[in-house]
Amino acid sequence: NVPDNGQNQGQGQETETLDVKVITGQPTVVTSTSATITASYSGATTEVRDRGFVYGTSENNLDQTAGLSSTTEQAGRFSVTISSLEPETTYYYRAYVTVWSNQEKKYVDFLGDMESFVTETKGPAGTGLQYLGCYEMPAFKLKSDKGYSNTGREAFGDTNWYNYETTNSSQMVVTHTYSYNGKQYRNWTAIIDGGKKAPQLSAFVMHQDAYPDNNVGRKGSWTQDPGVPASWQSCFASSGHSRGHFVASNYRQTCLNANYETFYYTNQALQYQNGFNDGIWNTLENAVEAHAPSGRDTLYVNVGVLYETDKSYDGVPCPSHFYKCLMKCSFDSSGKMTAAKGVAYLFENKSYSGSNYSAYSTTIDAIAQRSGWDLFTNIPKDLQDAAEKMSADLW
Repeated sequence: NVPDNGQNQGQGQETETLDVKVITGQPTVVTSTSATITASYSGATTEVRDRGFVYGTSENNLDQTAGLSSTTEQAGRFSVTISSLEPETTYYYRAYVTVWSNQEKKYVDFLGDMESFVTETKGPAGTGLQYLGCYEMPAFKLKSDKGYSNTGREAFGDTNWYNYETTNSSQMVVTHTYSYNGKQYRNWTAIIDGGKKAPQLSAFVMHQDAYPDNNVGRKGSWTQDPGVPASWQSCFASSGHSRGHFVASNYRQTCLNANYETFYYTNQALQYQNGFNDGIWNTLENAVEAHAPSGRDTLYVNVGVLYETDKSYDGVPCPSHFYKCLMKCSFDSSGKMTAAKGVAYLFENKSYSGSNYSAYSTTIDAIAQRSGWDLFTNIPKDLQDAAEKMSADLW
């Protein structure tokens, strides 16, 4: 029931009840990646099923929607904050209200006039480089070595996301954070492929003390990543494929905000459901969670995809393979890394009859060669080289 890009289906209706007036208001807050826009309406004498805005970067193609739930109010004001916008870009928008027509026996859309705003320039470069210095990060080249390209509030909680432009114009790095017991934690970092509208890989940490399992549950629902332009994101699922998590929901059970962030669009890609997402992949996810270390051991993880075929659904590229690379490292009392063991698992994106993930183990070196990524580059060279040649389970 999204309004048809500005076609006011309710105009011209000769009814005794439908005389709804919608006024599109001016934005109240505009940043480089978000805007809060307002509207008002009156004259709704029947059920208001929906309220919101249609918007886009062209007056003739308002192809995105930000909606609110139903209301019994016959008149009022409402506002919506839209995020994942492009900096320095003009956006057009119209408010809409959807009401029931007793005469036509259907819902009818009423729209306000067209308005527009221009997002601000990108935020100043800052620090944030500490998030890219973690042991599990792969090698990539930043456009600026001074720090992050942009930052802003997470969709949940009061911490910030940080994104980093790379020298590859179709590639962006984003780091997400959350707060727990008064301390800010890095949740995960992903490298996003703008052409495929999906992550190429995600890098994150598993540790029982730093990321305790407080059993908050699977609380999130899929939503846009505020730290990445909307045009770089997709959340499509069809043809037997589901939204396969990179950082599993059960990996982030410390607090609600940590779990919510695992449902950003940038933490999933098309993954075969029956016998893979709900089978062998899920078994491996659970094994990693069960063996998350504590104390002076830490498990560093890369999850990524390969695109070795041209398969796609409704224009959304479908990965040919999913992989998970694990590096378990030990440290002495001074914080010096003393040992490292590694293993990788590579799966075709298809159904599997069993759940023996060990049968698909390989080396991190093999994944690096096939994917083109130089993985775990911040681990001391001697320990890294030896660990990336291992292929046995870590437990």
